[in-house]
Amino acid sequence: MLPSFRFLLLAALSGAVVPAPRPPRPVPGHGIERTRESGAPRRTRQDPRPYPDRVEIRRTAHGVPHIAAEDMGAFGYGMAWVQLEDYGARVALGVIRARGHLGRYYGRDSLERDFDARLTHARAVATYRQLQIETRETCEGFAAAINDYVRQHPADFPPWMPTDVQGVDIAALWMEPPVPDGARTFADRAQRRRERARQDSLQREGEGSNAWAFAPSRTKSGRAILLRNPHLDWSAGYYEAHVTVDGVMDFYGDFRVGNPALLVGGFNRHLGWATTNNNTDNEALYALEVDSLRPDHYRLDGRAHPITRIDVVAEYRNGPGLSSEVRTRWQTALGPVVDRANGMVVIARWPADGEFRKTEQFLRLMRARTLEEWKDAMRLRAHTTSNLTYADARGNIFYVWNATVPRLPHASGGDSVAIPVRTSAELWQDLVPFDSLPQLLNPPGGYLQQSNDPFHYTNLNAVIDSLRFPSNFSRPALGFRTQLGIRLATQERKMSLEDVVRLKHSYRMLAGERFTDDLLAAVRAGSPSPAVAQAAALLERWDRTTAPESRGGVLFEAWYNRHLQGEALRGVPFAERARRTFATPWSPGRPTDTPDGLADPARAAADFAWAVEQVTRKYGRADVAWGEVHRVRRGNVDEPVGGCTGALGCFRVLQFTEGPDGTRVARGGDGWVLAVEFAPVPRAYSVLAYGQSDNPASPYFADQAAMFARGEMKRVAYAPEDVERATVRRYRPGR
Repeated sequence: MLPSFRFLLLAALSGAVVPAPRPPRPVPGHGIERTRESGAPRRTRQDPRPYPDRVEIRRTAHGVPHIAAEDMGAFGYGMAWVQLEDYGARVALGVIRARGHLGRYYGRDSLERDFDARLTHARAVATYRQLQIETRETCEGFAAAINDYVRQHPADFPPWMPTDVQGVDIAALWMEPPVPDGARTFADRAQRRRERARQDSLQREGEGSNAWAFAPSRTKSGRAILLRNPHLDWSAGYYEAHVTVDGVMDFYGDFRVGNPALLVGGFNRHLGWATTNNNTDNEALYALEVDSLRPDHYRLDGRAHPITRIDVVAEYRNGPGLSSEVRTRWQTALGPVVDRANGMVVIARWPADGEFRKTEQFLRLMRARTLEEWKDAMRLRAHTTSNLTYADARGNIFYVWNATVPRLPHASGGDSVAIPVRTSAELWQDLVPFDSLPQLLNPPGGYLQQSNDPFHYTNLNAVIDSLRFPSNFSRPALGFRTQLGIRLATQERKMSLEDVVRLKHSYRMLAGERFTDDLLAAVRAGSPSPAVAQAAALLERWDRTTAPESRGGVLFEAWYNRHLQGEALRGVPFAERARRTFATPWSPGRPTDTPDGLADPARAAADFAWAVEQVTRKYGRADVAWGEVHRVRRGNVDEPVGGCTGALGCFRVLQFTEGPDGTRVARGGDGWVLAVEFAPVPRAYSVLAYGQSDNPASPYFADQAAMFARGEMKRVAYAPEDVERATVRRYRPGR
């Protein structure tokens, strides 16, 4: 049976003596020696020189930092320093959150998050020495930079901001959180995730990402090309940077503000990868009988086993002093207790329980030089979800539906049904091996396309059969965004890197292409009013895109949102809504051509009349251009922008917030975009829509916004001579 990480955490909190957990078995190729780029000796944290003497920052156009470090500790120092320059207190406040100290400084309203953070921090303390020395060096350098920066820039932080941050605080930043106390909370959260796994992008706005990989057979240069394009809110903190560490790595990509290396994607000289979200069924609830003689024990395998109480204490600011409160958690050797009722104790069991090596896994991925080394890093299984799309300089393209999925001895409970068990054999014991997960290597047709839908149709020439996998694997689905992504990826026989960039920014809206003719037929069959007939004529002339100058898209968007989610369908489950909306529902037999047609033409016509009235009232006319309504606004930039949600079938995904003047302002979706060709020296383009800095006074706050709105990208400076030529500022952090 896998060890319960929460049980080990309990020991750390209670002072109980338990056998020390065995560190993970080293995987060949994980060590830094195998991934060194040269024979240069590597420095360690024992280097007596201060961090600033071991790292140099060069800022190029748009403020992109190029961090040249002599060792991993200096890399961590430099990464924290540039993030602090661009995001200030947000970086340091992450440490306060990780320590479970929010209540100490912000009061009782911030207290609840602290209890679980105290548990994860204790877990970080207990496991810190199990991390590779390179990972600990990185964390310690990151911590040292926070301390130095806060001391040197006191005006940028609250007066109470601590300057005693340690490496273990950084290791705790992105640890797997404990399950919230209470079965309803846990089950509801898990069930929502499972429902998302069953849905496709017909319902979702497009959260997640797009990824493409093209084999040399599909490119004009004869070299592999990779596209990375995550979609999150523009406050998510993607951070573009280039990191070189002497003899260790030379990596360019996106990081996440507040952490040295987590959820990164990008490339080095040998390979690159992109992540896209997947929704996995990797948790199970088990119901165990309470022992009739001892209520603090449960029965399993005919024996009684203890349920241990953990009282977590957290402080909060109360006037000039501190008060404290206690939250009780209950723990078993199998996992945390989430409910007790009717003589049963319900425990949660999931593979990511207490996982502490996420940063370490991404550092290993960044240093890999071959597909096998990269796979070795993936086999660590610390990153428990995401699709990974990969390409390399040898011409390989590879896809894996990465998930730490349990090998279940029973049917899936759907993460919400507690399965009664009496013996250990009825519990899951181990994971589906990494090499048994759905994956594709160099598939026919020479492409991979992933946009968050399940793994089955990542390549239409090599469809992955669901019957090969158990019930806790995703079932087939293919939404409009993915369907358009496949069409764009396969419409040209060979593509250059510039072609990939152009197609990524396509203004096509697949829902418009699919349903406009059916909608027009429905409207004209119903004796429309003159205003509606005139609007229908406009829609007929519409080019079915979201190009800023295009007219008709705003009207279609209003109709589609009403028709799929309007009053007539309020409260109706999505599957039933789709059945009532589309004449032909989505079908695995026609994955890129369905759903199709309108199930209720009369309702479609009525909804169109409503849309005409709404758009005319709001914008003064029905033929308003897309770019008049949809804008990018940041700093002094106010530009029209093309793109729409994944629910409408845009590959250029944008999510919007209603502005005070009635326009729709981009707030998420496409933000960071990277396209790279694996030439002997990689050639790449990128754009970070919301800029390198979150400080409105920074020149890098809005300097990419207009470029992004136009669908343009900047040339990446990667080769040393290109970085040198593009450098606008050179300095040593902390000096």
